[in-house]
Amino acid sequence: MTLLQLKYIVKIVECGSMNEASHELYISQPALSSAVKELEKEMGIEIFTRSSQGIALTVDGAEFLTYARQILDQTDLLEERYKHTKPRRQLCQVSTQHYMFSVEAFVKMMHEIDSDEYEFTIRETRTKDIINQVANMQSELGIIYLSDFNKDVIGKLLREKHLVFHPLFEANLHVFISRKNPLAAKRRVTMDDLKPYPFIQYDQGEEGSFYFAEEAVWPEYSPKQINVTDRATILNFIVGLNGYTVCTGIDNEDLNNEKIITIPLDTDKTMLLGWITNERANLSNAAQLYLAKLREVIVEQGYTLIDSGDSKGGKNAEADAGDRDGAATDAAVGKTPTAARNSAKSRTSAAK
Repeated sequence: MTLLQLKYIVKIVECGSMNEASHELYISQPALSSAVKELEKEMGIEIFTRSSQGIALTVDGAEFLTYARQILDQTDLLEERYKHTKPRRQLCQVSTQHYMFSVEAFVKMMHEIDSDEYEFTIRETRTKDIINQVANMQSELGIIYLSDFNKDVIGKLLREKHLVFHPLFEANLHVFISRKNPLAAKRRVTMDDLKPYPFIQYDQGEEGSFYFAEEAVWPEYSPKQINVTDRATILNFIVGLNGYTVCTGIDNEDLNNEKIITIPLDTDKTMLLGWITNERANLSNAAQLYLAKLREVIVEQGYTLIDSGDSKGGKNAEADAGDRDGAATDAAVGKTPTAARNSAKSRTSAAK
C-alpha cells in the first residue's frame, strides 16, 4: 500500500467515476483501475462495486476511505511542518521539581527568544513523572536533585531509562516559614525546633516513595503533615497554617510577598541540584538557551556552578548517573560566601 494509492481512492470518490478521476490524476483509466485492484487484493477487501451505472463504495470501502483521509491529512501536516519555507516554530519542553529558579530561568529564556512562532512548555510535577517525561522524550530536560538518601535509587532508575544527570550546584538545606512564626528570629533552626509546626511536603502520588520526595530531610515523627501538589498552595499553608517545608533556600526577590522567610536548617545534609537528559537525544537551541539562563540565575543567587557549561546532552554529556552516584557527598563545591548570599538568607521567599 502506498500514499499514491490512497490518493487515488480519495480522488475517485471525489470525482464519482474512474474515468474522470483518471483525467484529473493524469494517468490512464486502465492504470488507475489496476492500482485500485492491487490495493483491494492487498487489503483483502472490495473497496468499490462496479456496475453499468458506475462505481460505488462498499461498506468496507467507506471505512477504508475514512482511514485513508486521516493518513493523507497527517501526511499534509508533516509536509507543512518540514517543507515550509519560513523558519520552523521553536519547541522546548522542560519538566522540573517545584523550584522558583527553574521558572525564573524559563522567563529569562523567553525574553531572548528571537522567533515569531514557538511553543514552549514547563511542567512543575512529581519526581517520577519528570524522569518518565524525559525518558519518553515528552520533555527535553528535567530539573531534579540528588542526596545521600536518594542517589542510589534515583541513579539506578536513570541508568535503566538511559538518562544522564548533569550536576549544577550543591545547596545547604533551608526551611521556609512565615515571618510571624516564633522561629523567624532564629539564625538557624533544628528539626526539633520545627516539631510543633505542620510539615508541608509535595505529594508524590500512590507510586511515590520517600526516595522521590522533593524534601531532602523529614521530621522523625510529625503529627501534623500536609501533602500538596503545587507551589502556590504550599506558600499559602506556610503563611495561613504556620507550617514549614524544607528547600534549597533560593528565593526570588521579584516575587517577594514579605510574608515568608528562608532560614538555614542545622544539618550537614545537602542537595545536589542538576538536570537530566535522554542520552539518545541532543538538546534544541531553545533548551540550550534555557540552561544558559538557568546557570545565570544560580550564579546571581550566589552559588558556584559545578558543571562545565556543557549543554548538548545526549551520549556526549559529561557524566552519566552512575558516575554521579557519589556526587552528593563528594562534591566540594558549594555556595559562594558573598555578602549578597548572606543577606539572601533573611530575604522573603516566594518559592523553593
